[in-house]
Amino acid sequence: MNQTPMTVRGAEKLREELEYLKSDLRPKIIEAIAEARAHGDLKENAEYHAAREQQGFCEGRIQDIEGKLSKAQVIDVTKLPQTGRVVFGATVTVLKSDTEEEITYRIVGDDEADIKVGMISVNSPIARGLIGKEVDDVALIKTPAGDVEYEILEVQYL
Repeated sequence: MNQTPMTVRGAEKLREELEYLKSDLRPKIIEAIAEARAHGDLKENAEYHAAREQQGFCEGRIQDIEGKLSKAQVIDVTKLPQTGRVVFGATVTVLKSDTEEEITYRIVGDDEADIKVGMISVNSPIARGLIGKEVDDVALIKTPAGDVEYEILEVQYL
């Protein structure tokens, strides 16, 4: 089985969502289905069909999360040796050469990635280009817009 890297926080968020779906949302949906059934004819009962559709979504999401957690290789970057190298889970501050802009990225799993908050997927071109590099190294990243140089200013294991 292929394991998927995930940060501790990413695994916690998935567990929290799973708990919510199982203990809060699922019982509410079951209650809504029972209430809609009590209204009679199920063929033309929009409430019943909407609740069943919501149940299908909820159960699908539960299976999805359970599958992701079962394949997850949870990596706690704070427990890794502080080598100064860019690794999965590290927070990296880089200088984009063409714009002289300082950017901070955290390299996370695919499900955790959110570029708006500086969290990039380990499988993204930028992360793949940065992994293994150290402070003062320059990484040449091939992007759809062309090659971009990033100088690594700082690597943190937060």
